Amino acid sequence: MDYVIKNSKLTAVIDSFGAQLKSIRDEHGKEYMWSADSKYWGKTSPVLFPFIGVLNNNEFWYQGKSFAMTRHGFARDMEFSLKSQGEDFVILSLKASADTLEIYPFDFEFDLEHRLEGNSLKVTWNVKNNGDNVMYFSVGGHPAFACPPGEQGKRTECHVKFEEKDSIEISHIDIEKGLVTGEKSTLSLEKGILPIAEDLFDHDALVLENHQCHTVELCDKNQDPYIRVEFDAPLVGVWSVPDSNASYVCIEPWYGRCDRVDFTGEIKDRDWTNALDAGETFREEYRISVL
Repeated sequence: MDYVIKNSKLTAVIDSFGAQLKSIRDEHGKEYMWSADSKYWGKTSPVLFPFIGVLNNNEFWYQGKSFAMTRHGFARDMEFSLKSQGEDFVILSLKASADTLEIYPFDFEFDLEHRLEGNSLKVTWNVKNNGDNVMYFSVGGHPAFACPPGEQGKRTECHVKFEEKDSIEISHIDIEKGLVTGEKSTLSLEKGILPIAEDLFDHDALVLENHQCHTVELCDKNQDPYIRVEFDAPLVGVWSVPDSNASYVCIEPWYGRCDRVDFTGEIKDRDWTNALDAGETFREEYRISVL
């Protein structure tokens, strides 16, 4: 079911299946989200929970037991229930069930709020541990923005801006395994600007770790920004499929990431995992602004 929220500046559409943001339009009707063309990638903004990316051997270990898990976890493929709705906001909720407990042995409640504030959409994650033991999880966003705006032209006309930085450090991903290798490289920027070259995403996402920046913008061919994503998350991924005819780019704030290629430990030992005590709530957010 689609939920529509609006204010004087923006209208947004959120699907109850996966709590996926499907559309952001300005007051003139201009669309800023990717059209989810299945020829390239049939999603728009899947929520990543309780994992981000790929796990080594597609499994995690908890208290000596192995649990199979698919890429990005299961929330993006589940129906959320309506918790609360107003003209400019909607809160959708997913709770642990017998089915989820078989594959993820934690009693959780996961609320996802979309709220319009002026020319911005604030996305808030609330993860509550309803169990008796420490809960381990990751959570992240995966919004795909039209690039160029309106999907008129090729994304190679556009640019990504990482604040005003001179360079960023990228963690490498094994393209076949979808796991980080431990190798890193540095990309030089000019006043934060990175052109979207034909081969920019040939080796999967650009993964920035360790709080390197907290604002990422998409810019048009004149280097004028038209979308801004702001976050406090320690990691951010920038991704699209290698085919430069795909007119979108994702800006993904992450609390967590995929495994290392050599990781063999328990879930509590995963890089960037979040630990939540019994009865506690994790609350974080990111903001999408139309410029």
